[in-house]
Amino acid sequence: MTALDVVGAVLVVLGALLALAAAIGLLRLPDVLSRMHAATKPQTAGLVLVVVGTALLLRSSADVWMLVLVGAFQLVTAPVTAHLVGRLAYRSGGVRPDLLHRDDLAGRTDRSSPG
Repeated sequence: MTALDVVGAVLVVLGALLALAAAIGLLRLPDVLSRMHAATKPQTAGLVLVVVGTALLLRSSADVWMLVLVGAFQLVTAPVTAHLVGRLAYRSGGVRPDLLHRDDLAGRTDRSSPG
C-alpha cells in the first residue's frame, strides 16, 4: 500500500462523510432554501473528494478521465439546479420570509424575474 492509496482512501471517506452530512441536512433543515444549500454545497464537495480519491486509487488513464467528466458535470449542473429550485420555490411562495436575512424581491409585484 503506497502513500497515494492512503490519501485516496482518506479522500473517499471524507467525501462520503460530506455526502452523509448533506443527506442529514436534507432531512433536518426547516425550509427549501436551507435544504437546497445542503443538497448542493456539501454534496458537490463530497462527490469531488470521492472522485479525486478514486482517481488516486485507480490511476489508469481511462478511469481518471471518466472521473474527471463525472466531477465536471456535477460542478456544472449543481449550481444551475440549485438556482432553478430556489427561484421556483420563491415564485410559488415556498420560501419562509422569517428565515430570510435579505429579500431583494420583496417589493416587486411581478415575482417572476429579478431584473
